[in-house]
Amino acid sequence: MLRSLFSAISGLRSNQTFMDVVGNNISNVNTTGFKAAHLTFEDLLSQTVRDGSAPDQQRGGINPAQVGLGVQVASIGMSMAQGNLQATESPTDLAIQGDGFFILANGQGGRVYTRDGGFSLGPNGVLANANGLEVLGWLPDPTTGLIDPAQPLQPITIPVGDQMVGQASTQVTFKGNLDQRLDAAAANASDKSVQTTVTLYDTLGQAHQVTVTFTKTNNASNTWSWSVSTTESGVSVSGSGSLSFDPATGAFTDTNGTAPDGTISLTLGNGATSPQSVNVSFANLTQVAASSSVDGPSDGLAPGSLTGFSIGANGEVTGAYSNGLKKLLGQVALASFANPQGLLRQGGNTFTTSPNSGTPVIGVPGRGSRGQISSGYLEMSNVDLGQEFTNMITAERGFQASSRVITTSDEILQELVNLKRQ
Repeated sequence: MLRSLFSAISGLRSNQTFMDVVGNNISNVNTTGFKAAHLTFEDLLSQTVRDGSAPDQQRGGINPAQVGLGVQVASIGMSMAQGNLQATESPTDLAIQGDGFFILANGQGGRVYTRDGGFSLGPNGVLANANGLEVLGWLPDPTTGLIDPAQPLQPITIPVGDQMVGQASTQVTFKGNLDQRLDAAAANASDKSVQTTVTLYDTLGQAHQVTVTFTKTNNASNTWSWSVSTTESGVSVSGSGSLSFDPATGAFTDTNGTAPDGTISLTLGNGATSPQSVNVSFANLTQVAASSSVDGPSDGLAPGSLTGFSIGANGEVTGAYSNGLKKLLGQVALASFANPQGLLRQGGNTFTTSPNSGTPVIGVPGRGSRGQISSGYLEMSNVDLGQEFTNMITAERGFQASSRVITTSDEILQELVNLKRQ
């Protein structure tokens, strides 16, 4: 039988595989995080018809004569080029800009890797992909609230409905201005005093409104007195003192000499720690010829509940609470590989390691060779349709040409058979 028949058959098989790869790429043109495959060919064994010989003094050398026996698939690799990012409306949708893979628990004690960041929260608050595989990362230490990437990976959990205890006030820092033009000798209290209300929180997180009154006591020495009061039932407050300002600049002059500049004491009847002492600072107050405007924020906070969260470029998950505080809830981990093209596709947009991929190097996004995370985006497939349609034509023509070799070889065999008939 003719060798061309078998060579052409290998051409049919190889170009059919080529078409299979092209068809899979095109079918996944809209698959999130999909990486296109590409195929290369190599020739099969060649049959030596004549060996080559070296030149001598009588004649030149002779090249070897070989007949190839066909083609086979050399490799089917992956293009790890970055796919375009598409914006979504979900903060749990994540895209990697650069190298790296999200790490998922496969539910059997192992791990798989993916570029598909289409995640969502389950009823238990765990971040997972569409197939329920949990996203791995690090959770903060319950004591310090800090994250240690050296610790074992854990499923990223968003504590939906989490409550944060209140924070008792320990410091009030007044800022603003007391009008230098007010007259200490004025008959009406409103012509020589300024009032502001501060909110103080007790150890139970309950807010208490305290009125602070600043009264000018001496025009020449630029001195003022301050005192506190409240109209809240069951609460009594105390605290008073004096403060002075530089006549040339209007800056506060610390007559006390030591911090704090004063204290406010709250006596409470609601079960919170009582009495509660709150330090007072006037260092940010001025006395210039401008309208009075005084504000006194404290460092206390009311209890709060988790109202939302965001995921930063470094994978940090930060929770926002109704009391204005933010809290670190976790950090998404990424894995990088020395040879990502050596990973094995497992379906469901996931990969596993192979002997040639290398071991995963796990770390924080944005460090080392790992890319950054974009929340609210998904990475699209990197399939180039123009290239794939061109490859489709190439595969079709290669298959068609190989089939023509078979039919032509058949006609040659037919002529040989006809020699017998003649």
